[in-house]
Amino acid sequence: MAPTSEYQQQPVSRSGPIIAATTLIGVGMGGFVDGIILHQILQWHNMVSAKLPPDTLLNAKTNMFWDGMFHAGVWVVTMIGIVLLWNAVKNRSVNLSNKILIGGFLFGWAIFNLVEGVIDHHLLVLHNVREISTSPSSWNFGFLGGSVIMLLIGWMLINKGRKSAFTT
Repeated sequence: MAPTSEYQQQPVSRSGPIIAATTLIGVGMGGFVDGIILHQILQWHNMVSAKLPPDTLLNAKTNMFWDGMFHAGVWVVTMIGIVLLWNAVKNRSVNLSNKILIGGFLFGWAIFNLVEGVIDHHLLVLHNVREISTSPSSWNFGFLGGSVIMLLIGWMLINKGRKSAFTT
């Protein structure tokens, strides 16, 4: 029997499937936090409240419809992430790191915030983070700034988790 090298004896540790899954779940959960906290609980904005202020019943119902469509979309993204996570944890070669888990959630949430913030707040001007404000652009840029910080923390945690797979 031929001797095996140390490299051949070590199981392959893959991080891609868990990063993809947790990032998608983070995107979906970020959408739910935005929709539940900012749209429903605090009522700072609705999906199209800069275009149709919810000051009439028709406008409020239209905003509620688009908020519902938004929630349906983030639900689908979250479910895809959960299916990917389920498949990843069944694969023994996947690195199941807590740092990657938390980092992926933060990274995905930040991606959601950045894409939604740039497109909805700045390009299409569908709504502002805080519609009733003397300085809505300050809220919009603050939202993006906080999201960049979250993105960097998530990326740092993902990289620490990936590196720890090769040192254990």
